[in-house]
Amino acid sequence: MKVSRLRVAAALLTGAATAALVGSPAAAQEAKVGTQPPEQASVADTSDVIVVTARRREESLNDVPIAVTAFSGEALEARGALDITDIANVTPNTTLETSRGTNSTLSAFIRGVGQQDPVPGFEAGVGIYLDDVYLNRPQAAVLDIYDVERIEVLRGPQGTLYGRNTIGGAVKYVTRELPQDFSLKVRGTYGTYDQAEGVVTASAPIGDLVRVGGSVARLSRGGFGDNLNLDGVENYNKDVWAARGTFELGGHGEPVLIRISGDYTRDKSDPRNGHRLIPGLVSGAPVLDDEFDTRAGLNAPDQDVEAYGLAMNVTAELSDNFTFRSISAWREDTSFTPIDFDALPAVDVDVPAVYRNEQISQELQLLYESDRLSGLVGFYYLDARAYTKFDVLLFPTGETLGLTGFGQQTIGDVRTDTWSVFGDFTFDVTDRLHLSAGGRYTVDDRDSVVFKQNRILGADPEFGGTGIGLGVPITDFRGEARFKKFTPRASISYDVSDEVMVYASYSKGFKGGGFDPRGSANAPAIDVNGDGAFSYDEIYDFLLFEPEEVDSYEAGVKGSALGGDLNFALTGFYADYTNVQVPGSIGIDADGDGVFEGFSGVTTNAASATFKGLEFETSASFARGFAGAGSRMTFAGTLGYIDAEYDEFVGNLGTDVSDITDIQNTPTWTASGTLGGVIPMGADADLNASTTVSYRSKTQQFEYPSPYLDQDAYALWDASLVYSFGGDRYSIGVHAKNILDKRYKTSGYQFLVVDPATGLPVTGANGQPVPSLGLEGTATAFYGNPRQVFVTATLKY
Repeated sequence: MKVSRLRVAAALLTGAATAALVGSPAAAQEAKVGTQPPEQASVADTSDVIVVTARRREESLNDVPIAVTAFSGEALEARGALDITDIANVTPNTTLETSRGTNSTLSAFIRGVGQQDPVPGFEAGVGIYLDDVYLNRPQAAVLDIYDVERIEVLRGPQGTLYGRNTIGGAVKYVTRELPQDFSLKVRGTYGTYDQAEGVVTASAPIGDLVRVGGSVARLSRGGFGDNLNLDGVENYNKDVWAARGTFELGGHGEPVLIRISGDYTRDKSDPRNGHRLIPGLVSGAPVLDDEFDTRAGLNAPDQDVEAYGLAMNVTAELSDNFTFRSISAWREDTSFTPIDFDALPAVDVDVPAVYRNEQISQELQLLYESDRLSGLVGFYYLDARAYTKFDVLLFPTGETLGLTGFGQQTIGDVRTDTWSVFGDFTFDVTDRLHLSAGGRYTVDDRDSVVFKQNRILGADPEFGGTGIGLGVPITDFRGEARFKKFTPRASISYDVSDEVMVYASYSKGFKGGGFDPRGSANAPAIDVNGDGAFSYDEIYDFLLFEPEEVDSYEAGVKGSALGGDLNFALTGFYADYTNVQVPGSIGIDADGDGVFEGFSGVTTNAASATFKGLEFETSASFARGFAGAGSRMTFAGTLGYIDAEYDEFVGNLGTDVSDITDIQNTPTWTASGTLGGVIPMGADADLNASTTVSYRSKTQQFEYPSPYLDQDAYALWDASLVYSFGGDRYSIGVHAKNILDKRYKTSGYQFLVVDPATGLPVTGANGQPVPSLGLEGTATAFYGNPRQVFVTATLKY
């Protein structure tokens, strides 16, 4: 499945050669700056400024007519943030979660748009960027927080500047550039559940122009629970090694900067299995008392996630007005994971799986800046392959069919070849009135293979089994599709004063189409003409789903007051969401005996929706000098409201069921408040205390309601206390997360027969739900982290 290494080298060398050919000395450009909210800039310092690149050029956060939340690396450390999902609780209308059954796959939703199914063929709705490199797949995208300069969360469609699959928004993870002088930073953490982490970061100059640096991280934690069926196997533990390395040439006042970086992550954590919410319907196994314990019996293949990549970012200032930028990257990851859907010792619905992803990308930008006009034009290319193989092992079901070790194997292989051209410019009509417009044209090619076959004698040999194929494949499909989209944006902004800006904008985004990677060519719905045959065209149409689109309208006000001590941003938005992709599945009873021998994925563009809402962010610094010179109190607050509802949702029976469906992973209300205080403790020391309460209203896990998986409203309480001394050279912090030890569901699996009129699970004569796959019944949930307390010590040199 390898993308040619020669193509990787060619992409990197082309970026470097182009920069070398066009680079010429010029004076460095200055970025616009402005005062930023204290919580986003630094818990300890309200005067910090964050320069963001939301519009692919450096601007002050308050000058950008986009809803953006930005967190500095210092603020994240002060909060005790562990990975990228931690920022969701303090970002309006945003959900970032570790996907069900994994430790490192990301599920992301912003303003009601996202994707929680990680199988290749389904595209993300929120783009994740590591140093401006788009991560094509969600595997290994739960990025641990270390060596980070800032994280930006862009809400709303970003189709013009960031392209496909940013229909909900984008999350940008930006690592630190290397300093000109020698630098060493050591961070160690120890906490509850045997949490033990260490991060060492060092860099050094080699002459006047060259710098090298890197970080090594060991991140470990014991499980929040145990697997009661497998000795020595924990549940929700962490066992990660990670590293980053960087080589820089130029920069720091030089007209050319070449930055080559590499990263590596290896996650050997135990399988993360769910908590059953119903008794076993055959075994009678009771529901466990501890939500973090499991009885899952599947432990093959060994859980193992390995991800790595290389990137080269080149910036060359061609003149006072023009800057050239090249971003070349190659990434690869492999994830072996045993997913026990039923979470019982029996092999009822067990899924050993492997995901393999590889991508190369090249982006070229030409930036222009003058007194009145600024902007950029660019070209982007991505060549990616996403492969998955998984077995659905249904041993008890097989016994009813007289088949030993029965299962069904699915292989999906998706090739993506996409390119786009784009441009975006801002014209200052006057010193206060600014007009922006841009657009992107994208050609998105998809080449998909879907293979499905019944098997006996257990799992595939790659998963440690001895399974073999049984008869003719159910599905052996290859299809190609091309999607072309133009995604414009436009905005107008007006500086009411030097401190306050109002704006209005329109933007369009789209999420790529494709072929359902779990579809079955024997699904009854395929035979649309009723002739009893399944033609290629019928199968093609059944598996194909089109891109989904959103048109978003936004208006807002951003500003500061009281000399920068008060900052605020208020945004209102309205979005039309059309051709919504609805992944689902149906049981397949090929012989009509009432027993489902397998399932088929069914993904349709069966829905349209309307989103409207408000987002408010504020921060303030007050009570200066309350405990001596330099002391102060701070407050940061966020509020998100979204009225998201389906206008139309065509269910499996072909009728509109929008009245019983809801937008998944999108609470109506999100809110947070952080109260902090800084007290100087001498000439070169200070004490920084903060406490945060965050709230999320009721959340539905899927489009149809589930009394088992849906999560009621809940609040979380965190707190941090950090003592810094030696001129910020040393620090020691105590952090507490989820202090009240709240149990809350983040995701889950449900394979139960539902009433098409209500969407709710039906019950059988025994008063229990009726399984739609397997015999034990599957309703399993995954939970957010329990109470954690840890101490972090840091040394900087």
